[in-house]
Amino acid sequence: MSPRKSVAEARRTRERIVERSVAIASVEGLEGLTIGRLAADLEMSKAGVLGHFGTKQALQLAALEGASAIFSRVVWEPAADEKPGLTRLRAICEGWIRYLERERGAFPGGCFFITASVEFDARGGPVRDTVARLFLLWRRRLAQEVRTAVGQGELPPDTDPEQVGFEVVGIYLGLNQAVQLAADPSAADRARRALDRLLAPMDAAGRG
Repeated sequence: MSPRKSVAEARRTRERIVERSVAIASVEGLEGLTIGRLAADLEMSKAGVLGHFGTKQALQLAALEGASAIFSRVVWEPAADEKPGLTRLRAICEGWIRYLERERGAFPGGCFFITASVEFDARGGPVRDTVARLFLLWRRRLAQEVRTAVGQGELPPDTDPEQVGFEVVGIYLGLNQAVQLAADPSAADRARRALDRLLAPMDAAGRG
């Protein structure tokens, strides 16, 4: 086997481990990840799984980064080329709904980050810090789009971008619960109506 092929196979094996870790953790939490479970699911040896990460915490952190990459691909990237401000913000929000509705293969347990935040919000350590960092980065991105929309006259001038970001995240917390816990078929439409009220553009007379 050539060194190049060996490196490529090792990378693909690591990707398979991360993908399976993300799927398990979305249902059972990051603490539900075990080397034995992953080895059995992937038909690998425990040493083979452990050799790619070294510790359970390293595996948990890799799962978080893997989930973040999927979230970015599904939610952010389709909206990235939209006009900054309200247009892009609405595209992001619609992508977020699609993420919760359709990403059952990658996230069978619903929003990975909501599960992780509930699991680690009262703990300390690198995993908790990474969850908090990812949530903060996302809130800042939402707030920046709101700030741009205000500057462009798309939202009322007294709009508080941080408050809107806070409320948008709250809508998605409710949506995830309605989808996962209540299996509510109207959940996505309810979320869209809530977003319509929150992000109502100003009319020609300057009213939101």
